[in-house]
Amino acid sequence: MNNGERRALEAVVLVSEGVPPDEALETGSADAWVAFDAAVRELSHHPWRLPHLDEKPGRPWFSAPFGPRPAPPPRPQALALCHPDGRVREAALDGTDAAPELHPLLVVRCADWAEPVRERARLLLGELSASELLPLTELILRLSRRTQGRFARALLERALRKWPAADVMALMAHQDRATYRLAYRSAVDRGLLTPPEKAATAAASGDVTLQDLCAEAAVAALTDPPEKAAAEEAAWNGGDAPAADRADERGAVLDRLLTARAARVRAAGMTALRRTGRHGEARMFLADRSPSYGPARAMCCGRAASNRSPSTGSCAPNRPCIRRRPPDSASAANARRTRERCGS
Repeated sequence: MNNGERRALEAVVLVSEGVPPDEALETGSADAWVAFDAAVRELSHHPWRLPHLDEKPGRPWFSAPFGPRPAPPPRPQALALCHPDGRVREAALDGTDAAPELHPLLVVRCADWAEPVRERARLLLGELSASELLPLTELILRLSRRTQGRFARALLERALRKWPAADVMALMAHQDRATYRLAYRSAVDRGLLTPPEKAATAAASGDVTLQDLCAEAAVAALTDPPEKAAAEEAAWNGGDAPAADRADERGAVLDRLLTARAARVRAAGMTALRRTGRHGEARMFLADRSPSYGPARAMCCGRAASNRSPSTGSCAPNRPCIRRRPPDSASAANARRTRERCGS
């Protein structure tokens, strides 16, 4: 038994003694709630750990009899929501939408393997407001990996479009990787980040997914059609900034991408150089040996092949050119012997 399982079992004992579940689970993380749900079922095999919850002598609380639908389960409701018997779990769902401390367990039941429990929980979760879903983001994303976990995630993504910008920005600082990725994706889609902020995030973040998301969004903002770019520039600067200041801001975005530590972000900056017609500035970055630079370098040098001299095969002056290194002789010999052995 690891530390997480031990803490979950201790939390079950505390809840059985009347402690609210959010206080029994000190961290309140998504993994803690999932472990709590599993710990209640684990105790169904060891009912002696909670002897005072026996409903009848010789019949533990965790072993509900088969037969008609049972009466509403006894308190504590948090334990009934995790009961091994699906009929008990379904009966315990009544009133959970009005109890914020039980909302995490309501999310857990939305991914329940029993369809009646799952459908009832989803009906109640859909009645929660967008602000009530905000604290449940990490748990919803954690459970979305399950077979039946997509409903809550779809509900969360719809709510994200309605959340105030301040709530989305606060979620971007969350420690959970899936949570802050979703928040950044929503912020980019809703236009809550300016191009300089996107470029700064791409350059400073160590998350590869976040680097790609923000770098591509910053490059797209630099290469948008004139009408859309003018509207966005007016939004960034309040609509009264001179054109020279807007050009300086675009240059700052490009410089931030090109000087990033991550090669994939620098490659996005080279792509922006080509799309904005600033091919000449790409020459100083062509010596970068990072594999991520390959596609961007090829795009920046795409016209070089058309400028080769037919007689000498050399590139025209003042044109960047990339020469392919001839294959190593030993490698070529090994490849030839391999083909001979295979009979090709």
